[in-house]
Amino acid sequence: LAQPYFTASLGEIVSKRVVWLLLLFVASTLTGFVIRSFEGLLLGFVILNAFIPLITGTGGNAGSQTVATIIRAMAVGDVNFSDIGRAWKREIAAGLLLGLILGVIGFGQAMLWSHDLRVAIVIGLTLPAVVMWANTTATIVPIVAERLKIDPTVISAPMITTIVDATGLLIFFSIASALLRG
Repeated sequence: LAQPYFTASLGEIVSKRVVWLLLLFVASTLTGFVIRSFEGLLLGFVILNAFIPLITGTGGNAGSQTVATIIRAMAVGDVNFSDIGRAWKREIAAGLLLGLILGVIGFGQAMLWSHDLRVAIVIGLTLPAVVMWANTTATIVPIVAERLKIDPTVISAPMITTIVDATGLLIFFSIASALLRG
């Protein structure tokens, strides 16, 4: 907003957000397309369906933490466009460590739920990949948005959620397809 939050009209607040939400609403259909594309895999390994919320939720949560951290760093002048590479390296390393921790826990959870070592390995490998990808997206989107003169607080979180949901499932199903069908 071009003015303080409480002095902006409701119309200004809505108009600042609605276009992006409508664009991302349409883009969200990509997630459904990804799921439909792997329908055969999901029918053959029904247990994978139980992990979809875990994968998308973890990616979304990791992305939300990262984007909040990056936007705050931008607001206080710690990060700008010239720092994009440094910020990405830092967040990819954090994503790897966090993903490995969550991957080990996810592996255990998958063993409890599925009693199938192959499914557990899929989950254990997917989580680090999705967290690193979420951190990458959540680092780049707000920095580039600001560079393009788009308010990163309006676009970043919904765009990251949309991107990470669809691509996180693509990562999940690709790993599952490689390990379970082979």
